[in-house]
Amino acid sequence: MRATFLVSFYLVFFHLIIIFFTAKVQARTLIACGHPYYPPVSWVKDQEVIGVAPALVKLIFGELGYQVKLTMIGNWKRCLSEVKNGHADIVVAAYRIASREQSFDFSDQPIVADPIGVFINREQGNHYNSLDDLKGKTVGLLFGDSFGDSVDAFIADNNQIEYVSKGKQNFEKFAYGRIDFMLLGLGTGQLQTQKFGYSDNIIAAPIKLETQYYYLALSQESKLRQHLPYINARLKTLNQQGNIKALLSHYSHLYLNTSNEVSGLNP
Repeated sequence: MRATFLVSFYLVFFHLIIIFFTAKVQARTLIACGHPYYPPVSWVKDQEVIGVAPALVKLIFGELGYQVKLTMIGNWKRCLSEVKNGHADIVVAAYRIASREQSFDFSDQPIVADPIGVFINREQGNHYNSLDDLKGKTVGLLFGDSFGDSVDAFIADNNQIEYVSKGKQNFEKFAYGRIDFMLLGLGTGQLQTQKFGYSDNIIAAPIKLETQYYYLALSQESKLRQHLPYINARLKTLNQQGNIKALLSHYSHLYLNTSNEVSGLNP
């Protein structure tokens, strides 16, 4: 334990020395984006990405001597594309799936765990107890969404997909009977169900899916990759010290107690 601590300490110490002598070179403003409809991890309010992951990105890259602009860049698919192509610098949080490994470098240390839930109409709850019960049903997904390679493959093989670009649209489709279920992280789904006023109508089915993890992501062409050891060390420390848990609580409360999840881009 002591040896591991010393290695982490010296890693951070020497990285900070490098930062001190190169601060002027790397003082440019970075552009970061994230999922616009995934509270408390990230969402957009007043044209800015906020949440747990944006807060961590701003903190860690601030320590590295950068300013970070947390900007709304269209939908989730557009955010991934902009960073992949070098038009933006950081994806504040994304699943580490096979198709993205070809274009992004991820932090080794996850930001948060994200157990995946299947959200259904409360009146149909008794009909959804296993993955087999989902076959042939219509699922609502946001453009660019993934829920891990195995879940994505199951959905592609067994379901009709209705894509939307805004978070609240899936809930509205539920109300009109146009989709049968949604996939969302359990925490996110419960927050949005409460936020949009569907707590009496939509519940999480007792179907156990895998747990995914959110990681910070950079383009494989980005010079910011040199900072990944420092980023990993800081994420580990912030998690161990309870900072990330505190941010989850703070941003969950903030999401539920603000008027609109997106200003100028209705949810």
